[in-house]
Amino acid sequence: MSNDVSRSFADSIAIVLVEPQSPGNIGMVCRAMKNFGLKDLRLVNPCQVLHPEAQKFAVSAKELLGSARIFGSLREAIADTELTIATTRRHGKYRQEILTPDSVAEQLKTHLAGNRAAIVFGREDSGLTTEEVALCRWHATIPTGDEYGSLNLAQAVLIFCYELFTGLTGAEFPDTRALASTAESETMLDELEAVLLKIGFLNPQNPAHIMRSLRRIFARAEMDSREVSILHGMVTQIDWAADQFEGKKKL
Repeated sequence: MSNDVSRSFADSIAIVLVEPQSPGNIGMVCRAMKNFGLKDLRLVNPCQVLHPEAQKFAVSAKELLGSARIFGSLREAIADTELTIATTRRHGKYRQEILTPDSVAEQLKTHLAGNRAAIVFGREDSGLTTEEVALCRWHATIPTGDEYGSLNLAQAVLIFCYELFTGLTGAEFPDTRALASTAESETMLDELEAVLLKIGFLNPQNPAHIMRSLRRIFARAEMDSREVSILHGMVTQIDWAADQFEGKKKL
């Protein structure tokens, strides 16, 4: 097998670990990333990154430990990416359209040109929260046997890295439009939530219930920066007009 990795593949995908608890797992993730040509490791509120155990398990990938970027929240970690994939073992009302690692590679093949991707992994003991999953455009899981479905964090990263490597190395990426970044979309969604609360559309006790559905709608729309800017302007105008709002319309 050739060790040459497409620049567009290797430089366009980040691995994000949310609150990893084991230095050894971080080290093994670095090794898995180096095995398959990935370089961008992002850590959200991690344990000690340069712990001797992390360096031990990183083996020849210790430089990835030193270059890993640390963030205070998942939102900050994925702000500059357009294609975000939350990995999850749990299915449910807010975890629909679950992809497998190979289908993630297929999705990226048609979207990666001109965009950056982030594959997001959760805590060893509890995974990602519903709110963190909702921040991501797509959701993915690794199919396992029914008897025991929990995978070690580093094992899960390794499987995704392998599928991305085999699915994307040497692939031709068709021209595609650049999508809005997570930061752009989240700024618009923050203002939309504030306005919908202001006009009485959202339940102030649980605004996330409807907002998660709106996030899925906007994620499927695959908007570019101009489209998000138009929506942002519309929300701003609604906010201005709502200053005269006198209460929720009675049905």
